[in-house]
Amino acid sequence: MKQLIAAMSLAVTVLFANYVLANTNTQEITKVAAEASTKLRLNQASVEQLTAVPGLGQVKAQAVVDHIAEHGAIKSEAELTKVKGIGEKLAARVAQYVSFD
Repeated sequence: MKQLIAAMSLAVTVLFANYVLANTNTQEITKVAAEASTKLRLNQASVEQLTAVPGLGQVKAQAVVDHIAEHGAIKSEAELTKVKGIGEKLAARVAQYVSFD
């Protein structure tokens, strides 16, 4: 009888562990997908949308839009540093929130 109870306890523990692990992986995948879909498309964004990006105020957001209008699409974080007032540190911060497509 003790063996039966021990076996049942082990089975319940294994099933519960599988359930928890399955939900954790699903949540991580969902989080990654959500982050990818919520990035602002830099080259199509308006000044108002860009001001919502941490580190970009009205002036720098306008500089980004003006730079894109004059020089074409910004395709990378490195190209973002060519915008007046945006250095490497700010470009790295902004790149977390935007896509360059």
